[in-house]
Order: sequence, then C-alpha cells, then structure tokens
Amino acid sequence: MQPIQLFSLASRQAEWLSVRQEVVSGNIANANTPHFKSKDVTPFEAVLDKSYIPMARTNPAHFAANELSDQVEVKDAALDNEIGVQESGNTVSLADELSKGGEIKRQYELSTGLVKSFHSMMLLTVKR
Repeated sequence: MQPIQLFSLASRQAEWLSVRQEVVSGNIANANTPHFKSKDVTPFEAVLDKSYIPMARTNPAHFAANELSDQVEVKDAALDNEIGVQESGNTVSLADELSKGGEIKRQYELSTGLVKSFHSMMLLTVKR
C-alpha cells in the first residue's frame, strides 16, 4: 500500500502560497515606488518538479529552515500590456496584484477544505 502524501502536498502548497502572498503584498506596498519592478514566483507545479534534499538537523532544538522558500524563484513579473511601464518607471498593476491576492485566498481555502474532508474521511475509517 502506498503512503498517503496528501497532507505533505497540502503543507508544501500552503508554504508556496505564503511565499507568493509575501511577494504580492510587497508589490502592492511598492505600487508608488519609482522604478519598482513587479515580481512573481515560480508556479507551484515547477516547485513540485524540483528534487529536494533537506538539510539534516543535528539537534532537535534547532529550527527547521523554511524548505520551500529556497526552491521558489522570485523573478520580475511579465509586463502588463494594459498599463505598461508607468511614468515613474513602476510596472505594478494594482488590479492584477489584487486579483492575485484573491486567487491565493481561493487556492488556500480549496486546499484546507480538501485536507479537512480527507481528515474526516480518515477518521471515519478508523472508527470502524
């Protein structure tokens, strides 16, 4: 029987969503900063494709490093054709960034809903 990887996958996605939310909020915070270039992260599928060997913890008291943030590449976002480069040299589109924020929220809610349903299903099978 194969081990169940759903909880591990959901945890990795939650970490990725956290990193993406941080980048999007940074874009929104710098919307009026001259010459600021909008940024985005690599898609979650690309993160899953990378092989990862975690660093060993030599002492249980040591904090575990944020494993996923090392694998997520933050890069300049594609230029929005609608707004282009603003007069100040800024490339942040607030409408796009707010849309990304909503998308992140929906993905997080979907992931947590699936984990909750799967957890309930596992509890039902254990009770029998």
